[in-house]
Amino acid sequence: MTRIALAFVALMLATPFAHAGLQQAGENDWSIIIHGGAGVIERGDMDAQTEAAYRAALQSALEQGGAMLRDGADGIDVVEALIQAFEDDPMFNAGRGGVFTADGRVEMDASVMIGSTRAAGAVAGVTSVRHPISLARAVMEHSPHVMLAGDGAEGFAAERGLELADQAFFFTERRWQAMESQVQRMGLPVPPRPEGAPDPEPVNEGALDMMEREHRFGTVGVVVRDQSGVTVAGTSTGGTTAKRWGRVGDTPVIGAGTWADERCGLSATGTGEYFIRFNVAASICREAEYRALQTGPEGAAQAAADAMMDTLLADGGDGGIVMLYLGEPVWAMNTPGMYRASWGEGREPYIAIYDDE
Repeated sequence: MTRIALAFVALMLATPFAHAGLQQAGENDWSIIIHGGAGVIERGDMDAQTEAAYRAALQSALEQGGAMLRDGADGIDVVEALIQAFEDDPMFNAGRGGVFTADGRVEMDASVMIGSTRAAGAVAGVTSVRHPISLARAVMEHSPHVMLAGDGAEGFAAERGLELADQAFFFTERRWQAMESQVQRMGLPVPPRPEGAPDPEPVNEGALDMMEREHRFGTVGVVVRDQSGVTVAGTSTGGTTAKRWGRVGDTPVIGAGTWADERCGLSATGTGEYFIRFNVAASICREAEYRALQTGPEGAAQAAADAMMDTLLADGGDGGIVMLYLGEPVWAMNTPGMYRASWGEGREPYIAIYDDE
C-alpha cells in the first residue's frame, strides 16, 4: 500500500485508534510536558545559581500544572495559567522576558489549540498585551478567526478587557544589551531605549554570551492531557533578537509551532522559518500515527520526532519539541540542550536541561 493511502487510512482510523489508546492509558489519567526553549545550552557554560533558578522555574510550573490536572481542571485552563507564569518570568523569552527587535521593541507571538475540537487561536506581533497566550485563547473563544496580528490584535485585546502593559514593563537589561550587540554586528543604528525603561546597568558579558546562544530561538510551551482525555497545546515567544520587518516565526502558525488533535499535542521551539517550511508540529503528529499503524504505538512518536529533528538539522534548522502522544511524554532536539519537564499519573516528575539527561 502506498504511503498516501496509508495516511488516508490513518485519518479514517484516527478516532477509534485514539480511543483505544486512551482507554489503555486510563480514563482519568492526566499528563503534562513543558519546555522553556532550546539552544546551545552546555554544561560548564551556566553557573550553578542560574541552573538552579531554571530548574526551580520548571519545577514550579510542573507542580502547579500537576495540581490543577489532579483536581480536574480543563486542559486549556492549565496551559493558559502555566504559560502566563512563564510570560511573567524574565528568564524566559516570552512576555516580560521577550527579546527586542532591531527597532527596540518587544513583539510577541502566541498560540493555543484544543485537540478534541481542533479549535485554535493565535496572535502575532503584539507589543502591549501582558499575556499573549490569553489573547490567543480569546481569539479562539471569542472571534470567528484563528490568527490576529499587530494593531488589530491589540485592539481586540482591549475590547476583551485583557491586561495591557507599556514597553517599559517588558524591558530587561540583558535582552536590551543582547539586541544592541546584534544590531551593531548587523551594521544598524542602536535604537533609543523605550520610554520609562530603567537606567542602563552592567550585565555580565559571559551571561550575555550564554543568553544569546541559549535563547537565539527561545520559546515557552505547554502540552497537557486532562482527566477528560482532551489534549491541549500552547506556545508563546518573544521571537528572535534584533528581528526586522515584522518577522513572525512558527509559534503562532498552527501546525508549525503548535498542534493538538485527538491523540497528539505538540509545542515547538527553534529556528521558526524551518519549522514553518516543514510544518513541524502537525507533521510529527501525523508521522507518529503512520508509524503506529505500521509497528504499533510503542516508540512511534519518539521515532517520528527524532526523524524530523534529523531532517531539520540536515536542512540547516535547529531546535526541539515536546509532545504528548496518547498521553505519553516525548521530547526531541538537535541542540545541546532544552529546558524541559514532564509529569503524569503514575510517573515521577522529570526536569532536565542538557541533552544527555
